Amino acid sequence: MSFIVIINNLLFLSLSVGAVCVLYTQGVGNREWREYGRTEVIDNTLNPDFVTKFILDYFFEERQNLRFDLRLERPLTGIPGKNCGTIIIKAEELGNCRESVLMQFCGNKLDKKDFFGKSDPFLVFYRSNEDGTFTICHKTEVVKNTLDPVWQAFKIPVRALCNGDYDREIKIEVYDWDRDGGHDYIGEFSTSYRELSKGQSQFSVYEVRLSFSPCTVTLLSCLVDTEVSFLDYIKGGTQINFTVAIDFTASNGNPSQPTSLHYLSPYQQNAYSMALRAVGEIIQDYDSDKMFPALGFGAKLPPDGRVSHEFALNGNPDNPYCSGIEGVMEAYYQSLKSVRLYGPTYFSPVINHVARYASLVKDGSEYFILLIISDGVISDMAQTKESIVNASALPMSIIIVGVGPAEFDEMIELDGDEIRISSRGRFAERDIVQFVPFRDYIDRRGNHILSMARLAKDVLAEIPDQFLQYMRTRGIKPQCPPQSYSSKLPAAPLQTQI
Repeated sequence: MSFIVIINNLLFLSLSVGAVCVLYTQGVGNREWREYGRTEVIDNTLNPDFVTKFILDYFFEERQNLRFDLRLERPLTGIPGKNCGTIIIKAEELGNCRESVLMQFCGNKLDKKDFFGKSDPFLVFYRSNEDGTFTICHKTEVVKNTLDPVWQAFKIPVRALCNGDYDREIKIEVYDWDRDGGHDYIGEFSTSYRELSKGQSQFSVYEVRLSFSPCTVTLLSCLVDTEVSFLDYIKGGTQINFTVAIDFTASNGNPSQPTSLHYLSPYQQNAYSMALRAVGEIIQDYDSDKMFPALGFGAKLPPDGRVSHEFALNGNPDNPYCSGIEGVMEAYYQSLKSVRLYGPTYFSPVINHVARYASLVKDGSEYFILLIISDGVISDMAQTKESIVNASALPMSIIIVGVGPAEFDEMIELDGDEIRISSRGRFAERDIVQFVPFRDYIDRRGNHILSMARLAKDVLAEIPDQFLQYMRTRGIKPQCPPQSYSSKLPAAPLQTQI
């Protein structure tokens, strides 16, 4: 995906001379800012409206920080302590190449090329290139023994036909198929995507040039479809609801000991903390209220020592929501001080917890993501499979991060990339689970920022496709995007220098 970022409406307190805006992007590992591009210079205005567009690739699974520096050819003099201006950023997804077209053609009175029969005609489509050459982009099937063929409808991306240029020439050649591969040339005609798209309301008839007899090819139908993207739903108001579930079983080790996976070192974060931050800090930008349910499982709770596999980290079962990822982290730290690690390791209760909420949403207005962080063997594998199969029909995805040295065979089995999981003879409707072992992402040089970025990139990469698969199978279209730009697009931190 690509974005156009338009910088405009920069307001100053006094007359500016030579205003320019510079865009910087931040590296993942070293956090260094590098200049990406800059706008043109606009002179003598209090409201410079920059024309320059910055085009960047967008990745859901990465945190992409942008910095906009505002510079003048001479210092801006204003009243100390007063606001020196604002910057408005408008972003839009490049959509001119997201169209596909479904077309059907027929031929009429084509040349007879076979000695003992008629012809076995087929069409070959070519896209023209900027250097004047042509590249084949589609072939129809062969229709045997006829001079009046009707070819099957076919669907092709517009970018394959014309690379998004609606007026670029499209050449179509007509051949008679021969078994030995020496197909006989019947003729050809040219058109453009703009002309083809007129076939949505009328038949388009093309004369086949270079043919020995007058013959034509007719465009019977042309249906244009724009493929919607993950961002279309987000801009249309779909909420991403994020829930965390943390393993508090005794196999993690005593939290007071440095050997424990839950050990809170004064010098560095433990694996649970890093996994939680890596995923949560990206997902939280897609949730408008940033209130996240945070659950724990496998612990004995005060005051009576009751074992729970679905308890609120903040101690409030009626309201398990935490404010932002920082609130989740604080609730996690407090739980380590109050609960007793126990067991066994049950996944199904927390999956069913989120599934209950997801089952109430059928209109595409919300999508649920559950992050489970665990260290070992799943004790309720059969029940977990059944819960996942049930959840696969809901607007829901599950991320599992394994921490520690275990083999994680059961967790690998739940990730249905190769073999779709099943329960009691029912297969999951779609793959909704992504599992990764945290140890595979630890940077050998001790760069925890890079470790978390790598982890987030892999565990979140499948979410947009899982999301779109659910929406498409349910026939749910994105709502019209809000009129203002204060939608659910992730807000990049801005640093304004004047």
